[in-house]
Amino acid sequence: MRMCVSVLIHIYDESLPSEGQKLSTPLAAILALTEMMEQSNAGTMFELLTELKGAAEALSRQSLNPIGLKAGCELFIEFITLFPHDAASFSELKTELIRQGQHYAEQALAYRAKIAELAFDFIKDDSVILTHSYSRVVLQTLLLAHKRKRISGEISGSNATCEYFSSHVLCFSVFVTEARPRGMGIKTAEMLTAAGIPCTVVLDSAVAYAIDKVDFVLMGSEAVVESGGLVNAVGSNQIAIIAKAANKPFYALAESYKFHRMFPLSQYDLPSHNPGVLSFPQTMSARARPASSGLPSKASSVLFDNGSPIRMTQEDIARNNPDVDYTRPDLISLVFSDVGSLTPEGVSQYLVGMFAG
Repeated sequence: MRMCVSVLIHIYDESLPSEGQKLSTPLAAILALTEMMEQSNAGTMFELLTELKGAAEALSRQSLNPIGLKAGCELFIEFITLFPHDAASFSELKTELIRQGQHYAEQALAYRAKIAELAFDFIKDDSVILTHSYSRVVLQTLLLAHKRKRISGEISGSNATCEYFSSHVLCFSVFVTEARPRGMGIKTAEMLTAAGIPCTVVLDSAVAYAIDKVDFVLMGSEAVVESGGLVNAVGSNQIAIIAKAANKPFYALAESYKFHRMFPLSQYDLPSHNPGVLSFPQTMSARARPASSGLPSKASSVLFDNGSPIRMTQEDIARNNPDVDYTRPDLISLVFSDVGSLTPEGVSQYLVGMFAG
């Protein structure tokens, strides 16, 4: 078992999403568990499930943000448990389970295209869309609209202008939040701009300022939980709150393998939360004065009474802040998934049906 888990972690790490890869964290987990099954010496279904559950726990322990990983592992283990079969032997059954797991992973690669097709119909002429951080499915949706309708335009001041050729073209523009602390929104903006889609990066703190120019929010996801709520890059929740206050639709895009049987009631119920998040440093008697006028880009400095400098970097701030947050279902208008366009209540019903067998 120890060797199997070691191999599993290596396979999972090799499969993790990186530059240019299309594989998401839940799919990487499913493929890793499938390959572990191939190397398993389990002789019964009970032994196999015990190994898989232990391996899933081992993967979760080595991940700082295990939410998406757990969704994939949970889905795969439930599939193994409920799989109908009439195999003559356990060896035949295991072979079939491995084949089905690999087949599912191959099929799942097309889920983003299905979601893009559904969400595409909601992008109208002159739409202004707000998105957050970096999401492959959101990016694919916007690029599909650009490719299919030959989108063209440029932003002049705060207004988007469109050029029309011999046939009508659809024009939209996109606000992308910078998404601190990782700044992944800048990557999204660069890719959209390179594709010719009018795009502007918005400070996380300027979402409320920009929301009146926005027609709707298009948000990716790390997981959609049993309540129909959303777990995504930190900042998603405050965008949903602002959108609700401004009466703007908030659409979430999520592959069905990100549906997670978890029911958080608050931010602090997420498995990624730990006591170090938003903790207060040890208080010390200090007389602070600015090291310089203006805001430094990477660090600021204060002086204590004894004259020793204290510096606070962006890395220090990031370590003390969460990576993801939870958005309540009442703030979400629709969830676009490969299984259809669902209300948050519909997500709950789907999850109940999926895990009921």
